[in-house]
Amino acid sequence: MIYPTIRQLRYLVVLTETRHFGRAADRCAVTQPTLSSGIKELEAMLGVQLFERTKRQVIPTLIGLDLSQRAQLVLRSIEDMVDVARSTGEPLSGPLRMGAIPTIGPFFLPRVLPLLRRQFKSVQPYLREDQTERLLAQLAAGELDVLILALPYDLPGTKSYILGDDKFYLAVPRTHPLALRKRIRADEVPSGELLLLEEGHCLREHALAACHIEDSHGSDVVKGTSLYTLVQMVASGLGVTLVPEMALKSDILKGADVVTIPLVGDAPPRQIALVWRKTSGRDAEFCQLGDLISGLWN
Repeated sequence: MIYPTIRQLRYLVVLTETRHFGRAADRCAVTQPTLSSGIKELEAMLGVQLFERTKRQVIPTLIGLDLSQRAQLVLRSIEDMVDVARSTGEPLSGPLRMGAIPTIGPFFLPRVLPLLRRQFKSVQPYLREDQTERLLAQLAAGELDVLILALPYDLPGTKSYILGDDKFYLAVPRTHPLALRKRIRADEVPSGELLLLEEGHCLREHALAACHIEDSHGSDVVKGTSLYTLVQMVASGLGVTLVPEMALKSDILKGADVVTIPLVGDAPPRQIALVWRKTSGRDAEFCQLGDLISGLWN
């Protein structure tokens, strides 16, 4: 009996996710004709139609969706098998596919990577920056090995290592009435002036939780696409925002006429954590990595 190859299963999963031959081919690092041919061969082998094809879109059939989910489990098991084998050798050697959210990556990874390379000479880190939900999906699919995320966040099927707390500061224009304050409580934050990131960024929810403010999805709320954008909006006098302490150690405020005030009292910080699959078999490696980089909070 002939069985599907790992490559064909990968094509199936990625095409189901992207629903676009060109994007799927890019993610699989092959040409579009190669991917299309692989899918056709898989359909012929299984004797079923996996996708509906039109000039504008690719739609998985019901059996295609079912088999894609099963293929994802197979690929994840293979990834975990390889991870277990690697963990018996030199720790953190070879490729390490890391993911980080946009409100961590630019501020934290420049400090992590030199430390990682000094400690683990053979590691080859590859980085991907995306929103939490998409990173977790890539982790579950075996496309990433470990993530650096901000908690709280629902993390089914994973293990985590808490690296440290990331406190919040209120950023206000230098001419704002609060600019002379040395500290500020959550209930003193002017919620009507608060600028937030767009939906999908976990920093949005964490900032609201720190101020004990219920989320509002109204269209009249001013939203930013990045933390840097929010800071520039504050400097322009459009409002105030919350900035994590991690970002203050970068040059995000450079040239911005902005004052930052520590948020004190009953204002929960976000927690920064390493996150990996429960089944990866690399607990010892990632805990060792956590021990190493948690020292950045000291």
